[in-house]
Amino acid sequence: MRKKPMAVSLTLLLTGCMLLAGCKTADQPSAGGTPAPAPAPAQAPAVSKAGGTVNIAIFAYPTKLDPKYSLTIQEKNVYQSLYDKLLDIDATGSLVPMLAEKWEISNDKKEYTFHLRQGVKFHDGTDFNAEAVKFNFERNMEEDSLRRNEIKDVESLTVVDANTIKIALKQPFSPFLSVLTEKSGMMVSPDAAKKAGKDFVNKPVGTGPYMFKETLKGSSLTLDKNPNYWKKDLPKVDKLVYKVIEDSNVALVNLKSGDVDITDKVPFKELEGLANDSKVKLVNDVSFGTSYVYLNTSKPPFDKKEFRQAVDLMIDRDALVKIAINGAGTPAHSPFSSRNFAHGNNDQYEKPNLDKAKELMKKAGMDSASFSLKVGTLPKDQQVGQMIQNMLKPLGVEVKLEKLEYGSLDEQIISGNYDMGLTAWSGRQDPDQSIYDWFITKGPRNFARYTNPELDKLLNSGRTEVDQDKRKLVYDQIMNILHEDVPVVYLYHENIVFGMSKSIQGFEYVPDFIIHTANLGK
Repeated sequence: MRKKPMAVSLTLLLTGCMLLAGCKTADQPSAGGTPAPAPAPAQAPAVSKAGGTVNIAIFAYPTKLDPKYSLTIQEKNVYQSLYDKLLDIDATGSLVPMLAEKWEISNDKKEYTFHLRQGVKFHDGTDFNAEAVKFNFERNMEEDSLRRNEIKDVESLTVVDANTIKIALKQPFSPFLSVLTEKSGMMVSPDAAKKAGKDFVNKPVGTGPYMFKETLKGSSLTLDKNPNYWKKDLPKVDKLVYKVIEDSNVALVNLKSGDVDITDKVPFKELEGLANDSKVKLVNDVSFGTSYVYLNTSKPPFDKKEFRQAVDLMIDRDALVKIAINGAGTPAHSPFSSRNFAHGNNDQYEKPNLDKAKELMKKAGMDSASFSLKVGTLPKDQQVGQMIQNMLKPLGVEVKLEKLEYGSLDEQIISGNYDMGLTAWSGRQDPDQSIYDWFITKGPRNFARYTNPELDKLLNSGRTEVDQDKRKLVYDQIMNILHEDVPVVYLYHENIVFGMSKSIQGFEYVPDFIIHTANLGK
């Protein structure tokens, strides 16, 4: 029997109820099943003590500390300590105020008026105000920005006064507020960005709870407490140290020894064993995220649609969830987890069918194939690679595995120097942010080199439609096309799994794969 993913409320987690040891589980869907229910909203975290240092293990080095140029989760993990956003999301995935205290939307859904929090300063002592917001939008709309597609519908920015800004859109853009809870809504210091230029990626200045101090490239990054943070009595500790530990097994050893206090990756095979560990507590909860493989459609063998269909058909997603992530997730056939309103029948998939896959190979004019699959260094990723390798053997397909450090893996996928590349996306509150940039023609994440004019129209329709039920139907149509064309193969929706010392208090669960640090203490 396939194991079910665990989901607990933060209250239980913080009072010592260990996952996988008697806590209530959420039902996991199989192909054609019903989605797992979202966990109950987390309650207020336990009060943490002030002072000291929190050491956090992250699986890869954050090479770009500028949200304008970022694509990776490890960078985003550090950003939430450095930068505040205009809006944020809470434990339920709902929008909440951050640097924007309140906002109004015009009846035609084309004008947003934001009333900004007063008295906030950047780490360099300059004021956060409406001019700073205008600067950040204009900066993120520049040609070299990886945020440009997220806010391309912005038509004008009007500073009403120091604490009010009006943003007019070319057309209704349903994901707009959700976009502002992410990198496009992160506010950098205009003065610091102008002064540093391209080197701002190494000299970040925001309004967040912590300030950049130093980095040992490839190894660690140190942040100091922001003594002037606008949230009263936060942050709780004096220093954060992010330590790069690629191997999740090594990270766990460091967690148990006390060399790190939190790790963003836990070996899935260790989940049951950690249930009664006296030094470790776990977070294991439903996320927005999805693991998938890019297929390079610009060159053989993935330039043939029928071959891509055959590969997709041979993937046993139930086995991947059971073995590679020990039940800590659900099988996927879309980028929309059960936390997303676009989730539904579009996430169902067909069980592996060798005879049908062979017929598809014949249609592609192929009786065998060989290609490389590039994976990262995490044990889980290597196991997924090996399982895909074995799943495709009966089809006469030879898969050569190539293990790469994550920075190199990202670079090769981005440059197109790959056949198949394993990756993941932490997901977003709005479905547009988990699909548009991946499949719109020449999109900034369209590393499958895929184009389909009909799909482009639907993707843009999903952005302009304001009725959620109608948007859901648009995304169903989008997934029908993607299931036919298969530029990527979706594998599973992975739970958020963090390990932390039992001495850590103040952890706040948010379904974004990020370790939120402002409230952390010991």
